Amino acid sequence: MTEPEHLDKKVDLLKNKYEELIFITNIRTKALITDQEILSAFPVMQQLRQHLDQQTYLELVKEAQEKDRYYLFALINGKEILSIVGFKPMITLYYGRFIWVCDLITDQIHRSKGYGERLLQFVHQWAKDNHYQSVALSSGLQRIDAHRFYEEKMDYDKVSYVFRKTDIH
Repeated sequence: MTEPEHLDKKVDLLKNKYEELIFITNIRTKALITDQEILSAFPVMQQLRQHLDQQTYLELVKEAQEKDRYYLFALINGKEILSIVGFKPMITLYYGRFIWVCDLITDQIHRSKGYGERLLQFVHQWAKDNHYQSVALSSGLQRIDAHRFYEEKMDYDKVSYVFRKTDIH
């Protein structure tokens, strides 16, 4: 490799590192409150909640926010949503005062970059700041990679199964 080629490779490497650093420092967590903000997260949420259309999604989020203290946050870089989390404070005799994570999804093109971990840490801090004792969630049986993430990376314990009956008459 000639000297100019070697220098060009170094310049390209430094440029890539610089662009990566700019990307990382522009990431922020934002509450999604308005209809427009909530709808902006729909393409990412639909990767997890494929059964929802856009209108039903908006209606359910708004109703949950109004009646159930549901919070929706996004990890954003500029205007791009990287990851989203929806959670709500709860009180039960089993868990006491805790936060239930209803939805956690990272956009498929941004997975395995630490964004889900960052949002879950945000939820942990929110819980601590608001005097909740723990954070709990459920995860579909088929989501093996998510289970590994919760147990190995985030140090969650598998404590129960969740059962559901849908044909209530």
